[in-house]
Formats: sequence, C-alpha cells, structure tokens
Amino acid sequence: MAWEGTLLRIFPEGMRQKWEQAAGLPDLQEIRLRSGRPILLYRKGTEWYMDRKGNLTGNKGQAAEADREEIERLISYVCDSSMYAYEEEIRQGYLTLPGGHRMGLVGEAVLEETGRVRKIKHISGINIRIAHEKKGVADPLMPWLYRDGSFLNTLLVSPPCGGKTTMLRDIVRQISDGNSCAPGMTVGIVDERSEIAGTYRGIHGNDVGMRTDVLDGCPKAPGMMMLVRSMSPRVVAVDELGGEEEIGAVRHVLQCGCGILATMHAGSVREAAGRLACLPKQPGAGFERYVMLGRNGGDYGVRSILDENFRALKEGEPC
Repeated sequence: MAWEGTLLRIFPEGMRQKWEQAAGLPDLQEIRLRSGRPILLYRKGTEWYMDRKGNLTGNKGQAAEADREEIERLISYVCDSSMYAYEEEIRQGYLTLPGGHRMGLVGEAVLEETGRVRKIKHISGINIRIAHEKKGVADPLMPWLYRDGSFLNTLLVSPPCGGKTTMLRDIVRQISDGNSCAPGMTVGIVDERSEIAGTYRGIHGNDVGMRTDVLDGCPKAPGMMMLVRSMSPRVVAVDELGGEEEIGAVRHVLQCGCGILATMHAGSVREAAGRLACLPKQPGAGFERYVMLGRNGGDYGVRSILDENFRALKEGEPC
C-alpha cells in the first residue's frame, strides 16, 4: 500500500480535498497543526506553509491557520469517534495511524495523585510524522554488519528525525529474508509504537521480512524478554532505546545468545555509548557496530560506521 494513500485516508472525507496535494508529496516528513497558528509542513528539512486551498507556499502571508475545530474533527475521525477506546495512547501523547504514521499530541495534561499523566484534554496541537518504507536504503550498509555470515550487534544513532526507523526497518527485512552476506534468519521486533512494521488492527503495513515476528504495542523491556522466551529469535530489533530498564533488557538478550539491532537518539556515537556502560565489554557481548546517521544535503544517510572500539571503518568488509 502506498504511503500517500494511507496518509490521505487519515483525514475525514470533508477535509481530503484540502489535503490531497500534501498527501501526495514525496519525502514529506511532518505535518504540524497548532490551533490559531499557520499550518506547517516539512520536506527534506525545508519548512513550507499551506494556503486555504491546500497549496504549498513559502509565503507566510498566504498561510492558512489551523483551528481547534479542525484539530478536534481530525482526532475524532482517527479515533472512530471514540476517544475512550484510544485513551491509553492519548495518555502517552500519540496516536498510531494506518501505514505506520504517528500523530503526536499536546494539550492540557491531567495528572493522577502519583504525578502520572492520566489523560490529555483540550488538545491544541498535533504533529503527524510520516513513515517512509524505503526498500534497499540499507543495501550499502549490510556488508558492514556481518562477519563470517554472522550478524554483528548494531546500534543506529542520530538526533530525532534522522532516518533511524527507516534504516532499521530495511535492515530487519534484509536480515529476515536473507541477503548477499547471509541466509535469512528469524527476527523478533518489539514495536512499541507500531512504527517499524506499521501494524494497524493486526495488519502489518510495512514489509519487515518473511521470518519476522512482531510484538506490537508492547513496552520494549518486557517485550524483549517475551520474544526471547517464546519466539527464539536470532536477532531482536527495537527502536529508540532509552532508560536503564531497556538497556538491562538488551544485556539479557545478549546473554541469551541472541543478536541485537537497535536505534538511539544521540548527537554522537560516543554520547550513545556512554549510556550503555552497563553492557559487557567482551567481544559479542555488546554492540559491535555503531552507525551514525545524519543529513547529507536534503537527504538522510550514513555518516560514519565504527567498530566496538570506536574505530572508524573506511571500507566495507567482505561478508
């Protein structure tokens, strides 16, 4: 299914004509609607406005403003007019959309006595992050991620919106289906926010490979444990490693003899590695490849590849 089609379908029918041009744009990354402020779209890092007819313009004076009614209609449509059914996602500040897209939400947080967010009300802004399935984007990278036919534990690093999930998805597909470096092997994905496989109501919107099992909507730390115990993956894949509990789960995965493929938000490889100090240092017991992703002109790509000792690799290694 083309991502453009799934994107247009998240809008109510009465709004689709206005959004038809934007939904068909290649390389669209984000749509931001803030109540009473101009509608903004981002393509290849460039900011655009939308006028009242749905045309893109660089002229702020022609920009249409989003209004609260438009935002409420869109959220209600995405939730099938039942906000209660999506309460848990909304509490965490996002909604999962068909095709692996995600809608971030901001508004007034209502807290429990413990300080935990109970819900978000009076939603005043949304950020639609566009998922892109780019098959083959990992082709130049794959030979660097294997040694003698074995996958090397790999961490993809970049600041937010640096292409990590797109790269992760294609690496998973190639590990699962097989590639020129090795035959296919079983992969387990913990897809906490349904962004890797693009699962919506049980259907995977993205191709993550024929030997891949997806645990959708599950927190990463317990999810990694569940996959290792129940699905015997050769490689476990997770997006956006964060807290100590998740790092501890990575250590458990490695101790069980499984490989790991993960991403992390960081400004540099060394910054990311500093958060992984609890991982064992012996060969194969920690990350063996660090891949720094970043922008090259208007596109995102691989900036550097380092080994477990943070030595830059200058040439691809033979599989």
